[in-house]
Amino acid sequence: MDSQINLLEKQKDLSIPIWRRKSFLQTNHTLLVYILLFGLSILVMMPLGWMLTAALKPAGNMVYTLPPQWFPTEYFHVENFWLVLINKQFPLLRPFLNTLLLIVLNISGVLISNTLIAYGFAHYRFPHRETLFQLVILTMLIPGVVLMIPSFLLFLQLGWYNTYLPLWVPAFFGTPFYIFITRQFMRSIPPEMLDAARIDGAGVLGTYRHIVMPLVKPVLVVMTVFTFQDVWSDFIGPLLYVSDEAKFTLPFALAYFRAQSTHAATQGANSSMHLLMAGTVLITLPPLLLYFTVQKQLIGGIARVGLKG
Repeated sequence: MDSQINLLEKQKDLSIPIWRRKSFLQTNHTLLVYILLFGLSILVMMPLGWMLTAALKPAGNMVYTLPPQWFPTEYFHVENFWLVLINKQFPLLRPFLNTLLLIVLNISGVLISNTLIAYGFAHYRFPHRETLFQLVILTMLIPGVVLMIPSFLLFLQLGWYNTYLPLWVPAFFGTPFYIFITRQFMRSIPPEMLDAARIDGAGVLGTYRHIVMPLVKPVLVVMTVFTFQDVWSDFIGPLLYVSDEAKFTLPFALAYFRAQSTHAATQGANSSMHLLMAGTVLITLPPLLLYFTVQKQLIGGIARVGLKG
């Protein structure tokens, strides 16, 4: 009986013109969607491809041309990626190391401070706990630009101008958003598990280190990636607090190098735009590599954080 019904349905489908069949329309719809996405992908990748091509050009070649020159007229100059780090005009190796130092300090501060604060809000009862937590959340409504001048004046009075202290010390005092997501995640840890650890003789820090921290690894991955991205691309912070060239970070040094290259080109000197493009490629690669390395953990961590609490 079922075979006869299927046969009748097939015969009915064959009687419909091919351009009106459901399967034909679905296939065409899917094909059009893929073609559209492929075209959009090309538009998005074109600036990146042009940047990479410009970074491989030899010195003296025009970088800004219309239409863009997608392939160098000579061989690919891969050495540009090393020359941009050690060139005499403005080497980017020192700013690269400075940025890595700030990343390590900020990630350490973010992970330590936010997990400790969130641990207290999630599993310890003290007077006005909820009120204090709501005040922490309310500070997220304050725009960062509003605090920019007061923070600058405060650090100036402390004698921290032209040092790295304003760029990493605040990370050890917690971030409202990270406190919120970590606290929501920690609330899913059963209190019985923490009580069992205390019965076994674990102290407050022992419970925090050996029980809580391994259970909140998804949140740690999210905070690490976000902090890396924030520090790696931070331009305003070094612009406000650093004036010594030896202390420049990578984004600020790259902008300074661009200004020098443009000024040299206007004075008739050889343009360093190919090195500038090489530096831009180098500053783009680490976040991409980090994302593709921890993509699974990052997406899973964001999803789990969103489901907790």
